[in-house]
Amino acid sequence: MDPQKLKDNFAQVGSNGIVVAEYFYADLFAREPQLRSMFPASMNKQHEVLLGALSQIVSTVDDTGELVPFLQDLGRRHHGFGVAAEHYAPVGASLLATLAYFSGPDWNEDLERDWTAAYGLVAQVMTEAAAEPVG
Repeated sequence: MDPQKLKDNFAQVGSNGIVVAEYFYADLFAREPQLRSMFPASMNKQHEVLLGALSQIVSTVDDTGELVPFLQDLGRRHHGFGVAAEHYAPVGASLLATLAYFSGPDWNEDLERDWTAAYGLVAQVMTEAAAEPVG
């Protein structure tokens, strides 16, 4: 996994602004319509939250000392919202679809492999943190 490639690609994708989040959630809810009820009626704030979290993750992808605690906290909070381990696969699929769409012709097998690896680590840390006993 090449952290700089992820950062460069996310800068390219993120330059599209809020439409990236809108595309992501449209894709996610098309894949898994039952997940829509886990979100507020108005998604405006959620779009901002998603982009902020992705930005934080990508900016610290090569600093595990900062990234891991952020992901652990994110995992615990998502667990509190009712997110279960099985939700991570469709979220990952929608994330990859979104990144591919906004990368256009720059999307390739190397980027897909790097993003798949990065998301796998993110999902693993979040899932493990969510499974920890509260106390």
